[in-house]
Amino acid sequence: MRTVGGWRLAIVAAAMSLSAQKIETPKIPVKDSYHGITVIDEYRWLEDGHDPKVLAWSRAQNRMARAYLEKLPARAALREQLTTILTKTSVSYSQLAGRSGRWFAMKRDPAKQQPVLVMMKSVDEPRGEEVIVDPNSLDSQTLVSIDWFRPSPDGKLVAVSLSRAGSEAGDLHVFEADTGKEVGQAIERVNGGTAGGDAAWTPDGGGLFYTRYPRRGERPDADLDFYQRVFYHKLGTRASEDRYELGNDAPKIAEFRLECDETGRVLASMQNGDSGDFLHFLRDRNGRWRQMSRYTDRLVDVRLGPGNSLYAISRKNAARGKIVALPGERVLVPESDGVLTSDSWGSTGLLIAGDRIYVVVQLGGPEEIRAFDRAGKRVTGPAVGTVASVGGMARGAKGEILFATESYLRPAEWRRFIPAAGKTERTSLVVKPAVDLNDCEVAREFAVSQDGTKVPLNVIYRKGTKRDGKNPAWVTGYGGYGLSESPMFLPTLRVLLERGFVIGIANLRGGGEYGETWHEQGKLTHKQNVFDDFAAVLRHVVERGYTTPARLAIQGGSNGGLLMGAILTQHPELCRTVVSSVGIYDMLRSEQSPNGAFNVVEFGTVKEREQFEALYAYSPYHHVKEGEKYPIVLFMTGQNDARVDPMHSRKMTARLQAVGAKVLLRTDEEAGHGGGKPLRARIEDLSDAYAFVVANVVP
Repeated sequence: MRTVGGWRLAIVAAAMSLSAQKIETPKIPVKDSYHGITVIDEYRWLEDGHDPKVLAWSRAQNRMARAYLEKLPARAALREQLTTILTKTSVSYSQLAGRSGRWFAMKRDPAKQQPVLVMMKSVDEPRGEEVIVDPNSLDSQTLVSIDWFRPSPDGKLVAVSLSRAGSEAGDLHVFEADTGKEVGQAIERVNGGTAGGDAAWTPDGGGLFYTRYPRRGERPDADLDFYQRVFYHKLGTRASEDRYELGNDAPKIAEFRLECDETGRVLASMQNGDSGDFLHFLRDRNGRWRQMSRYTDRLVDVRLGPGNSLYAISRKNAARGKIVALPGERVLVPESDGVLTSDSWGSTGLLIAGDRIYVVVQLGGPEEIRAFDRAGKRVTGPAVGTVASVGGMARGAKGEILFATESYLRPAEWRRFIPAAGKTERTSLVVKPAVDLNDCEVAREFAVSQDGTKVPLNVIYRKGTKRDGKNPAWVTGYGGYGLSESPMFLPTLRVLLERGFVIGIANLRGGGEYGETWHEQGKLTHKQNVFDDFAAVLRHVVERGYTTPARLAIQGGSNGGLLMGAILTQHPELCRTVVSSVGIYDMLRSEQSPNGAFNVVEFGTVKEREQFEALYAYSPYHHVKEGEKYPIVLFMTGQNDARVDPMHSRKMTARLQAVGAKVLLRTDEEAGHGGGKPLRARIEDLSDAYAFVVANVVP
C-alpha cells in the first residue's frame, strides 16, 4: 500500500495475468445537468494532470503497465525486429520545397533520433546536401523537433518552428541556409496544438508574415491557446516591434494559413476551428487587406496564380469539389467522379505550376494527380501508379512538378513530371526499406454497414494465406475530419505479417474518400455511422474467413481512438484486443479542453440539446457497464498532448478497471499527440503495442 497526497493506491501486480493487476481508484461523484438529464461523473478528479494525486495515479498505472508489457514473451524479439526495420531503412525525404534552384526537405535519417532540415542542389544527387537545422544537436535528450519550415524566395533563409517534447508549442527561428547560423531572435508562440501555425516570406526575403498566439498578459491565461492572429516581422528588428496585420475580428478558434507571391500579394486563409469552413483575405501590394469570400462560398483551398490570378477548390453545390477562377467563381473544372482534395498546409491539394493547374484527386482511398490548362481543359498529367497515394507536390523548374507517391506494397519515392514531354520519371529521393512486402497482396473489399452503405476495406496478407478463420488479424480505421485513409507503405507491419496476421485498413464515413457528403455522414449527430461502419468491417473479416473475434485486434489513435472506445463499449464481442492511442472518450467534457473547443464543429456541443443527445448516446466513458465482458485494452497517451487531453485516457482507464476489465494505461511524460517523438520512443511504442496484440490474439 502506498499513500500519496492522502490517497491510497493499492497495486497488486502479476507478471502475466492482467486480471491479477488492479489499482483502486477513488470515486468522487460530481453531478452535471444537461438539458434536464443528470449525469454523474465519478472520476472528474482525474482531469487535472498537474495535480500531484493525479500524477501519482498515472505513474502507478505506468508501473503496472511496464510490469506486464516488459515480460510479454514476444516483446524482446519484436523490439529487435522493429529496431532493425527502423534503423536499417534508407534515409527518406518529406515536405520538399524548391526555391531559386535549391531544394529544401525534412530528412529522416535512421541514425538520428529526430528528422533534420536539409538543403540540396539537386533531387538527383542528394548526397551533397547540407544540414541547415539538426534538432538532435539542440537538446541533450533529443526532444526538440521541427514542426514546419518555410524557405525564403531566394533560398538564402529558412523560417523554422521548433517545439519540445511533442508539445507543438513552437517558436519561430530564422536560419541562414548556407551556414545554418541563426539570424536574429526567435519569435515566441507562433505554433500550437490547437490552431497550428504558419509563416510566409515577402518577395525580397526582408521580412515575413506569421501567426502568433497571445502572449501572457495580453489575454487571460485560459485564452492563451486561442485567438491566433497574423503579424509582420522585419528582419533585424525586435519581435516586440512587429506589426499587427489581421485577425482581431476573427473567431476565438480561428486557424490561419498564409501564402505570399513574387509580387507581394499575401493570401490569408482562415478556417473556423476544424470545420472545413473558410474565409479568405487578400493583402494587395499597397498593404490593404480585403475579405474576398464568405463561409457560404465554400472555397476550401485558394491559391495565388501568376499576375493577379487566383484559383480555388470550391464545394459550393459540389460535394466532390470543382476548380474555379477568382474573382467571380468562374468554373474551370466542374465536379466529376473523383474528389478534389484540399489541404490548407499546401502539401497536397491544388498546385499552380507553369501554365498548368494540378490537383490531387481522391478515389475512395487511392489517389491520382490530374492536370488542366488555365482554361480548365484536362491535359496529360503525372503517372502516380495503381492503388497509391500522393504525399506532396512541389514546383520544379520550367513548369515541372515533383510529387511523392507510395502504396501499401511500394515504399515512398519522389517523381518528376515533365509537362513538355508528358513524361514521369523517378528522382533519387527513393526510400529503400529494410524489408519488402513483395510476398504480400492487397484485396479491395466492401463491408455493408447497418444502413446499407458499402464501406471500403483494404486487406493485406501474405500470398497463400488461407481464409479458414484461423489467422490472427489487426484492423484499423479513423473516420473523421474529412481525412482520407490513403495507401501507405508501413514497413513495421512486417512483424505482424510474418506472424500470420491479416491486416485490415478501413475507409469509414467521416473521412473524405467520397467527398464532403461522405464526411458529413460521419460527423456531428451522424457520428454513430462511423462506429456502425467499423463494426460492419469487423464482421466482414470474420464472415470472409480471415479470422475470428477471438483472434482479432483493433487499433486506432486520436479520433480513431474514439472509434476504439465506441467499439469496445458498443460491440465488445467483436474483438479480443484493443490498442487505443491518444483517444477521446468523455464526449461530454471534451469541449472543456482548448483543442476540444476547436473540435466542436466536428463532434458537436453539449450546449445544444440534439447534439448533446447524440454525444451522450455514444460517449464511450458513459457506456461502460458492470458485468460486461470487455476486450483486453491497452491505452497509450502523452502527458504533453495539446490536441487530445490525456485526461480522457485516465478517466476511461479508471472506469473500465472499476468494472473488472483488463486494462493497461501507458503515459509518456515526454510526448504529446505523437509528433516530435524521437526514434527510440517510436520503437518502444510499437514494441509495446505489437507485443500486446501478439500476446493476446496469436494462438
